[in-house]
Amino acid sequence: MSRPHYEDRVRYQGDLWVRLDTLPRLLAEGWRRTLAEGGVVTVIRTPFQWAMASPVIEIETGGYMGDVGLYVPEVQLEEALALLRAED
Repeated sequence: MSRPHYEDRVRYQGDLWVRLDTLPRLLAEGWRRTLAEGGVVTVIRTPFQWAMASPVIEIETGGYMGDVGLYVPEVQLEEALALLRAED
């Protein structure tokens, strides 16, 4: 099975978003929490839809857990990268 393809840059809801990485959903959710705590907005793209929020029920009931694209607004890219580096 091949990995889903997610574009590096997309226009979503009128803004330019940049893909930080393609990674398993659970790992992406962890990165989202780190970024949100630092004030960075994120969105996840699955092969089926965009997800601005990640309801726990979706994860608990076996929603899509494969590879997702994790995006941030282009204007927050440097801030997001700094937060993720600080976590390492």
